[in-house]
Amino acid sequence: MADIDWHQIALDKIAKQMEVPDGYIRLSGPIEHDNIVNGDGLRAVLWTQGCPNHCKGCQNPETWDYTVGTLVKIDDICKELSELQGQTGLTFCGGEPFVQPKACKQIADYCRKELGWDVWSFSGFTYEIIKEFGGEPWEFLKSLDALIDGPFILSQRDLSLRFRGSKNQRLLKLELGTGKILSIE
Repeated sequence: MADIDWHQIALDKIAKQMEVPDGYIRLSGPIEHDNIVNGDGLRAVLWTQGCPNHCKGCQNPETWDYTVGTLVKIDDICKELSELQGQTGLTFCGGEPFVQPKACKQIADYCRKELGWDVWSFSGFTYEIIKEFGGEPWEFLKSLDALIDGPFILSQRDLSLRFRGSKNQRLLKLELGTGKILSIE
């Protein structure tokens, strides 16, 4: 009997719930800019919609539902990002960016190639789980300079941590193109 790929089944189920056509991404709100708390430098932030993790104490529970938010053309996102002044990078927040990995990677690639920005993402999944997912989630990860990974755990909340909310979360600096971890904070 063949092994069942439960991660892929879960991702496929999420994709069906989201009903996001190719060339679009579902966002929970407008593009944020001039952000200094979601990564190094002055950053644009995309707040993705949909999350399977439902962390107790989550600061964004309104981003959990896969059927709400706004469908936005990726081309429109790229155009809006290109019009922002003074930004040095893009950060994907959520929701859970890794449930829309193809769209996120397209935007990440645009920001790097056309705007010269670095790209970060938050994820309630750990690096190891994303690597195990493989496929589009892993390809998105390989397009990142940094990943803040792991679910928010309310009992481990620590507001003194840089870019993280709980002690279990890690700031991983990544090698572009391979996803190899270069450093862990």
